[in-house]
Amino acid sequence: MSLSRSPSPVPGGGWASPGLNISASGRSSPTRGYSGSSGTPVMWESARLKTGYPSFSTQNPSFLTRHMCRISSSLSRFSAINPHTDKEKPARGRWSIQRVPLVGRLRGMMGRLGKKMKIRLLILLLLLLSIIVFYQTPLIYRWRRTSWLGGGQKFVIILAANVGGGVTEWKGAREWAIERDSVRNKKKYVGRWGYELEVVDMSTKKRYAHEWRESWEKVDFIRTSLRKYPKAEWIWWLDLNTFIMEPSYSLQSHIFDRLEKHVYRDINEYNPLNISHPLTESYLDAESQSPIGDGNANSVNLILPQDCSGFNLGSFFVRRSAWTDRLLDVWWDPVSYEQKHMEWEHKEQDALEQLYISQPWIRKHTAFLPQRMINSFPPGACSENGNDTRIHYDQRDRDFLVNMAGCEWGRDCWGEMYNYRELSYYLNRMLWERFKEDFVAVIWYKLTGQKVKL
Repeated sequence: MSLSRSPSPVPGGGWASPGLNISASGRSSPTRGYSGSSGTPVMWESARLKTGYPSFSTQNPSFLTRHMCRISSSLSRFSAINPHTDKEKPARGRWSIQRVPLVGRLRGMMGRLGKKMKIRLLILLLLLLSIIVFYQTPLIYRWRRTSWLGGGQKFVIILAANVGGGVTEWKGAREWAIERDSVRNKKKYVGRWGYELEVVDMSTKKRYAHEWRESWEKVDFIRTSLRKYPKAEWIWWLDLNTFIMEPSYSLQSHIFDRLEKHVYRDINEYNPLNISHPLTESYLDAESQSPIGDGNANSVNLILPQDCSGFNLGSFFVRRSAWTDRLLDVWWDPVSYEQKHMEWEHKEQDALEQLYISQPWIRKHTAFLPQRMINSFPPGACSENGNDTRIHYDQRDRDFLVNMAGCEWGRDCWGEMYNYRELSYYLNRMLWERFKEDFVAVIWYKLTGQKVKL
């Protein structure tokens, strides 16, 4: 006997849903249940349970099942709206995103993470926070000044400005621009490494009633700075026409951590003045007759570079000591100035050279640095013999500082300052800036033929 339809799932016959039962009218098709029907609606789940057939489920769900459940729980939920009772409005869709606050979402995400992943994220967050606090805030200046972290308080930079314009007391737009760029460059450098910066006015001052000493004020300013900063150990003097090309070099790592390897005591290694060294007088002690003094780097109190003409005081170091106090007093001596200032073309620089030649006690505590370590020259300076690898700036070696010495005599000071400033910015770009300028901009130029500055 063939059946016209499937047997009823209910053991006693008939269908669990009232609409599927054959009514008195003889209809065999199921009728739609609605809220006004006389029969009680029965869910399909209850019908399945009455049949006695159990559903299959595993006690240990697989890895894929667990993750599929997580994915499905984060999807948008279907809005069960009866199309017959609530008509769809134009601005409302059938799918509605569950509106959960952002804090709730984050808490839900964190709740689904494992314990190890939470610990890793916490460590990463603390590391990122430490980098921001210690390297991207003014706190970097404070902790790098401390003696047990950075030691920046041991160094003071004196920058010679010229607020009044010197003897003429006049400055144009270029002169103001040079001073502005030079001061900004030094401020960024000391802010990065925790040093002190003292900007001094080198305009002409009448020290005594009978003399004018322009550029001699550096002796007085060094003495004043030693009194003003009692914790300072080294004073670094810089002329205005200087520019620090590599701000990532600290003075400690660049020079003072290995001072004995960088300086030389014997001036015969590079002696443009042809000074006789060492002294051979019999009445001198062994250190004064030695070409390297006592050979101990801790006894060095004055560090100088030499250019093609001799000593260069555009960039030099002086250490706090009783020897330094004595040197400053003798260096400023008005009697020697009165007798020799007409012969000293380079003023205080020639005076120091004379003291080095004639005073053995000065030689014992003086050392020299290769010029390009703290005082590289542009091609226009000391150019009588062409390019000199001991003197002139080399971009490939990333020299520390450039001194546009003598640019006011026939050269363009502002042009040189601008070129080296832009070169320093280019050499010290961040990774993101290099990616934009060296990759994106190049690709754009090859595609469109137009240069773009990102």
